[in-house]
Amino acid sequence: MILGSDMFNVLPVDYSKKDKIQHRIDQKTKPQGSLGQLEKLALQLALIVNQADDNKEIDRIEISNPTMLVFAGDHGIARENISIAPSEVTQQMVHNFLNGGAAINCFCKINQMQLEVIDAGILNKINDERLIQQSLGFGTKNFVNDSAMTMEQVNKGLELGKKVIEKHIKQSVNCFAFGEMGIGNTSSASAIQSVLTQQSVEACVGRGTGIDDKTFGKKLTLITQAIEFHQSNLGSKLQEPMQLMAAMGGFEIVQMVGAMLAAAENRSLILVDGFIATSAALLATRIQPYSREYMVFCHQSEEQGHQNMLNELSAEPLLNLGLRLGEGTGAALAIPLIKAAASFYNDMASFEGAGVTAV
Repeated sequence: MILGSDMFNVLPVDYSKKDKIQHRIDQKTKPQGSLGQLEKLALQLALIVNQADDNKEIDRIEISNPTMLVFAGDHGIARENISIAPSEVTQQMVHNFLNGGAAINCFCKINQMQLEVIDAGILNKINDERLIQQSLGFGTKNFVNDSAMTMEQVNKGLELGKKVIEKHIKQSVNCFAFGEMGIGNTSSASAIQSVLTQQSVEACVGRGTGIDDKTFGKKLTLITQAIEFHQSNLGSKLQEPMQLMAAMGGFEIVQMVGAMLAAAENRSLILVDGFIATSAALLATRIQPYSREYMVFCHQSEEQGHQNMLNELSAEPLLNLGLRLGEGTGAALAIPLIKAAASFYNDMASFEGAGVTAV
């Protein structure tokens, strides 16, 4: 089996056309910089989508078949009752996704995004042909006092995530959005953040979907105990992404990491949702640092540690709407901004073309 970073070959974005792209943006009929963050976004989009063909002109940004991938998996730590809902809700929400009744369905529909739901390892199996079956097991083990998964499962998860992307690349998709579903996954993401960034547990752990003070205190204690347990077994190796995913990851997080790395490998746009998806993005950048260049961070979550994690990634999110739902909702809501950046780059007149005096 090919292991970890050896499974992917992510090349850096080619910046040789950056000055030409920036000049094109600056010559649009507007004061330079007046479209703010949209101008930075247009530059990033143009760099990414135009690099696959060295001879391709830089006069258009083509966003092809944007696709939302929602990975679902359950977490053993949920048995500690540190979420407002039991693990059974993961299965119920996956049914809801498949039947079109969730927020992510609404947002994908209005933005004309394809939505695909993947069973990465939910506790209760669903037999439905609309669900992509890639289960690594019936939920992870409780990482408070055990490894969440085996190294074999980590490698298989990366491989399965890559498989999803490669299927869609063949269908000319060049824009992938990432969402998730899994009761207990904020605990896993918080632990991952704390270990990789060396920030305190208190700085990383939030209230998830809205736990009370007593449950929040319990969550803090358990995640602190979990990190101490795994550090005693692994020492500094716990900071290695592969070891960390095995120790405290989630099946959906591992598959998101593999999918993000495969998207970057194929020079595609990666739209990162909230707290959980950002933890996967952080892991991906530790495995293949150049993958960061393909990522757009779509919103800042209400989850406490998310801003710290965005800072770690030098990320400027597009939106701040007070969201804390997950499912990829923030990434779907960012699609109009992606399209707007592409539209002004493609179709807005230049000063010369419009006969307007530069300002």
